Amino acid sequence: MDTEAFSLDLEARGSLSVECLVNGPIQTNTYFVVSGDEAVIVDPAWKGEDLARHFAVRHPDARIKSLVCTHGHADHTGGLAGLRRALGDDVPFLLCGKDAYTARTHPASLHAMWGIDTEQPPEPDRLLAEGDTIEFGDVCLQVIETPGHTPGGIVLFAATDEGNIAFCGDTLFPGSHGRTDLEGGDETTIMHSLAHLFRLLPEDTLCLCGHNGSTTAADELEENIFVRRALHMGY
Repeated sequence: MDTEAFSLDLEARGSLSVECLVNGPIQTNTYFVVSGDEAVIVDPAWKGEDLARHFAVRHPDARIKSLVCTHGHADHTGGLAGLRRALGDDVPFLLCGKDAYTARTHPASLHAMWGIDTEQPPEPDRLLAEGDTIEFGDVCLQVIETPGHTPGGIVLFAATDEGNIAFCGDTLFPGSHGRTDLEGGDETTIMHSLAHLFRLLPEDTLCLCGHNGSTTAADELEENIFVRRALHMGY
């Protein structure tokens, strides 16, 4: 897609609630995103059966419609296999098409680098690209491609009745961005992605990151030197 022509639909639509579980050996944020009686799980990091049990207890009236990963690193996909066992194969796994290779190969890389074992994820059922949407309940997640941490990193944005929200994965952290020294990472590419992302996001967007705490687009425009440099340098 021509990123210069891409724009977000900013019309508020629907209501959602978000529960964050910090889990896995690298303390990944897994998000249960619920709208009405439907939900998606963003970045199911670890022990999928445990995630399924927790979801069932906390959200008994909601059905999990899909499993979505912001990128293919194993610390974000490690719970997929267990969730599939618990939920069945008819709950689709969604991932950017440019990260299918990363998802396939990163469990072995994570083991080689840090001795961490994660389950091999299934092959994705739907390959996402910029401009795609994920609809559930009465909300719509819009896909923004943000490569650099991995070749197929994405941010998921929703304009809701409660405000704007973005699930940023490891593209953005408060005051920083995802590391680019791993296989498939690239510093220049992530700077382009930060510029692209912050030309799109409204300043009041709540940004939920893949690790650690949350932030807002306004705070990052003010305080994140990488975001400011990316925009100033015209990436």
